[in-house]
Amino acid sequence: MLQPKRTKFRKAQKGRIKGVAKGGFTLNFGSYGLKAQEPARITARQIEAARRAMTRQMKRAGRVWIRIFPDVPVSKKPTEVRMGKGKGTPEFWAAKVKPGRIMFEIDGVSDTVAREALRLGAAKLPVRTRVVARLGEN
Repeated sequence: MLQPKRTKFRKAQKGRIKGVAKGGFTLNFGSYGLKAQEPARITARQIEAARRAMTRQMKRAGRVWIRIFPDVPVSKKPTEVRMGKGKGTPEFWAAKVKPGRIMFEIDGVSDTVAREALRLGAAKLPVRTRVVARLGEN
């Protein structure tokens, strides 16, 4: 699973995801991509599940690029613990995704296989998505 080797701070504040993606909104590597339509925090497990679903559908042909990285530590307090006593320990890593961001790219497979693979990958993610294709493709 993806996670940073080291971070400046161990815990992060929650914050809000507002606005649209100001980078990473065009296809750079593959012919097909999966674009986020709404803001969300996507966990490292969700990214890995989507990647596995896509590569399985593609029968390990072609190539998949992951364009997001989970670099935000998400902390959580244990269940049934009273208020106070500080912030919980970091439990998992997440990527903050804004609308318009390309999350995955695919190349080296046919149009139908690529679209089906991205559809299966999108089913593993907590955001509405759209499949985008490079100009000149279908």
